[in-house]
Amino acid sequence: MASRSRKAGDREVENMTDEKKRNRWFIATIVFLSVYLIWRIFFTLPWREGILQTAAGIALAAAETVTSLGVMELMVNRMKSSGHELPLPDVSADRFPDVDVFIATHNESAKLLYKTINACTFLEYPDPDKVHIYVCDDGDREEIRELAEHLGVGYLGLSDNRHAKSGNYNYALSRTSSPLIATFDADMIPRRKFLIKTVPYFFIPDKRMGLVQTPQSFYNQDLFQFNLFSEKDIPNEQDFFSREINVMRNAANAAVYTGSNTVILRAALEEIGGFPYDTVTEDFETSLRLQKAGYITYASSEVLAAGLSTTTVASMIGQRVRWARGVIQSIQNTNAVFTKDLTIQARLSYLNSYLYWWSFLCRMIFILSPILFALFGFRLVECGFWELLLFWLPSHLSYRVSMGYLSTNIRNMRWSQIIDTILAPYLIIPVFLESVGIHYKKFKVTDKKKQRVQTASFRYLIPHGILILLTAASILRFLRGKYGLALVYSSVILFWLGYNLVSLLYAVFFMLGRESRRISDRIGAEEKAEVWRAGECWKGKTVDVSEEGIALRIPGVMGMEKGDTFRVVVTTEHYRAALNAACVYSREEGGMEGAMQEEDAQAEAAREEDKTGSETLSGMSGMRPEVFLAAVVSPVDEESRRNWMQIIHDRKHSLPREIDPWMTVYDEVCRNIRMRWERR
Repeated sequence: MASRSRKAGDREVENMTDEKKRNRWFIATIVFLSVYLIWRIFFTLPWREGILQTAAGIALAAAETVTSLGVMELMVNRMKSSGHELPLPDVSADRFPDVDVFIATHNESAKLLYKTINACTFLEYPDPDKVHIYVCDDGDREEIRELAEHLGVGYLGLSDNRHAKSGNYNYALSRTSSPLIATFDADMIPRRKFLIKTVPYFFIPDKRMGLVQTPQSFYNQDLFQFNLFSEKDIPNEQDFFSREINVMRNAANAAVYTGSNTVILRAALEEIGGFPYDTVTEDFETSLRLQKAGYITYASSEVLAAGLSTTTVASMIGQRVRWARGVIQSIQNTNAVFTKDLTIQARLSYLNSYLYWWSFLCRMIFILSPILFALFGFRLVECGFWELLLFWLPSHLSYRVSMGYLSTNIRNMRWSQIIDTILAPYLIIPVFLESVGIHYKKFKVTDKKKQRVQTASFRYLIPHGILILLTAASILRFLRGKYGLALVYSSVILFWLGYNLVSLLYAVFFMLGRESRRISDRIGAEEKAEVWRAGECWKGKTVDVSEEGIALRIPGVMGMEKGDTFRVVVTTEHYRAALNAACVYSREEGGMEGAMQEEDAQAEAAREEDKTGSETLSGMSGMRPEVFLAAVVSPVDEESRRNWMQIIHDRKHSLPREIDPWMTVYDEVCRNIRMRWERR
C-alpha cells in the first residue's frame, strides 16, 4: 500500500515538473514572439518600396501577427486549464432526473439511423424509465416513423424544414418536458455509459451547469487519414479541437457546443429562447448564448460517442465552409468579442475563434510571400540576414517546441500546416464574404454516405498545382548564379520555399485520393467467439469486426475452406450475437510461418472485398498453432442484429489517438508514392 502511495506521489511530482517545464517554454515563446512581432511591425515594413510591395509586406506582417496571437491565446489557456477538468461527482441513483434523448435527422438513411437509435436504447441509467428517446425527423418520413416504432422509441415528425436543425429541435422541445436533453446527430452512436458519465456534472455544487459537451469522435478514417495512407499514424483531424482546444476553453468558460454527444439543461435553453435561428451553426451560438446568460458550458475529454467522418472532398469542404460562415455569423449575432456579459478571457477566445478562420488566408500569404520575393523580386521585409536570424530564429524554434506541449501529440506544427494548406484555397472567399455581411443562410446536411469510389478530386487540385509550379520556379530562379556565402544568405528563403513545397505536395496526394473499396469500416476488437460447424465447437477470439464481416483466431485445426458456412457466436460483457457466416479466407498459423503468410491473406481479402463488400481482414500472428479465419456474416435474428451493432460500436475505436512520432516527412512521402505506384 505504501509502495503504491509512493508511486502515486512520484507521478504527481513528475507531472508537476513537466507542467513547470511546459509553462516555462510557453512563457519563453510568448516573449520571443512578442519581441519578434514588435520588431516586424515597427522596423521591417518596406514603406519605401512602392504601394504593391508595401501592401504585400503589411499583409505578411498581419498574417504573422494573427497566427502568433492565436497561438499565444492557446498557450495561456493551456497554462490556466490545469484543474479545469471537473471530477465526475458521485450522485445517488434516486437523484438522476428524466432525460429526453433527441436524435436529429433530415434525410439520412434508415440504415444509418438504425445504429444510432439502437445504441440509445442500450443507454445505462439508474431508472431506465426516465430515459425518453425521440427521433426528431424534419423530413417527416414514414420509413423513419416505422423504424422508430420498431425499435420502441418516440417519433416527432416535422414537415417544415424552414429553420433546419434549430426548428427541428425547438419543435421537439415543445413536445417534451424532461429537465435534461441529450442531443445526437443521426450518425453519432453513443456508448452505453454516455448518460452515466455526463448527467452527474449537473449536480456539482455552486456550478450553474448549462451544457456538457463530450468529444466528437469517429469510427471511420477521415479523408486526411485515408487519402494520405496515414490511417495508422495520425488521429482524426477533428480530435485536436474536440479533445484539446475545446477542453482548454473550459478555463475561460468558452467551451462550445458542437451539435452532438451533448447534454443540455432544459431550463437554460428556455431562458435563452431555445435553439437560435439566424445562423447555420446553431450549436456554436447556443453555447455562446448560454454563457452570456451566466451558465457554464463544460467540455469533457472522455470520448463517449462516435460517428462518421465525411467521405468526399466536396462534402468536407462544404462542411468547413458552413462552419466558417456559421461561426462568424454567431459571433456577429451575439457581439461575442465586445459584450460585457462575457469575461475578457472568454471574449479573447471568441476573437481567436473568429481569427482562426482567417488563418487560411494567412496560410496562403505564407505560401505566396516567398514566391513574390524569389520569383518577382518583391521586397517584403527590410532587414539584413543576421538581423533576421537574431529575431526570427529564437521565436521559430521555441514555437516548434511549444506546439509539441500544446497538443500532447494529437497535432504537430507540420500537420497543422498541411491541413491548412489543403483547405486554404476554398475558405478564403467564404470567410471574407461572411465578414463583410454577405451572409450564408442555407443549412445543408453534410453528406456522409459511404460509397465505393475513387476519392480523387482533380478539380480541387488546380490551385495547389499552380502554387507548386510557382514555388518550384521560385526555387530554381533564386538558386541561379548563387554559390558560397550567397547560398548561406539565401537559406531562409530557400527553407521557406521548400517547407511550403512539402505541404503542397501533401495537398496533391490528398486530392489524388485513394480507391475506397469498403462499404463498412473494420474495427479492431478482441472478444470471445465460438465457431459452430457440424455439431462441433471451437473457441477463440475476434480480431476485427464490421457490419458485414469478421476476422477470428481459433486455436486448433478445423479444416475450413473458402465458401464453407458455419455459425459464430460473439460474446462480450454486455452483448451476445449469433451470426451466420461464410468463409472467405482461412489459414493455419504457427509461430513465424503465419507472419510470412500475412501478405497473401491481405491480397486474398482485398480480392474478396471487390466481390462481396465484406471486411476480409487479417491481424498479427500468434506464436502457437491456430487458425486465422475471415468471413462474411449476417445476424441470425433481430436480437442478434441489435447486439451485433453494439458489439461493433460500443467500444473504444481502434484508429490512432496520437501521431506516430517516428514517422518522418520522408517516410510519408515515400509511402504515398509507393502505394500509388503499386495500385495504379
